[in-house]
Formats: sequence, structure tokens, C-alpha cells
Amino acid sequence: MKDNPQLKGYLTDDGKFDRMPGKKQKKKLALMLQCLAQQFEVGKQYSEIEVNEILNQHHSFKDPATLRRLMVVSGLISRTLDGKSYWLINENDRAVNIV
Repeated sequence: MKDNPQLKGYLTDDGKFDRMPGKKQKKKLALMLQCLAQQFEVGKQYSEIEVNEILNQHHSFKDPATLRRLMVVSGLISRTLDGKSYWLINENDRAVNIV
């Protein structure tokens, strides 16, 4: 997914996202979030710290909280109400909302 030409301008030489697409770039943002979601395993529970660590490995603009929130809002990952546990939503169960 990172080799998608639509995302090329958002990646550093080492393959990390260096900024988020602008407000009018909803399709590019959705692609970026889907790419990040691919870094998680279906059926595995993650703590907020683990989610942040994974996201930080794939972006350089130091905002895992926003990425995490957008992934939840987009229906890519879900979490418990207290935010202590996160998990990837199975692709077949996903109803992706473009943020």
C-alpha cells in the first residue's frame, strides 16, 4: 500500500509518512490509515502504548494520538471504552467511513 502513487508525496526516503493529507484529501487520508492498519494483526489486543509504538514506526510527524483516533473513527480499529485495549477490525466486518 505504501507504494501507492497517491501516497508518494507523503513518504520519506525510509518509507515513513512525514505529514498527514490535508482536509480536502480524504481519499489519501483513508489510504494512509488503511496502510497503517495493515501493521496490526487481526485477533490481537494492543495497549495504547503498543499502538503508539507501531504507529511511530511508520510516521515521522509525532502524532500517534491523532492517527489512533482517526483509525477508530474510520472503523479500522476499535477500542474498549476506557481506551486500555485496541484491536484491528477484521476486514470483512469493516464498514470504512472516510473521515
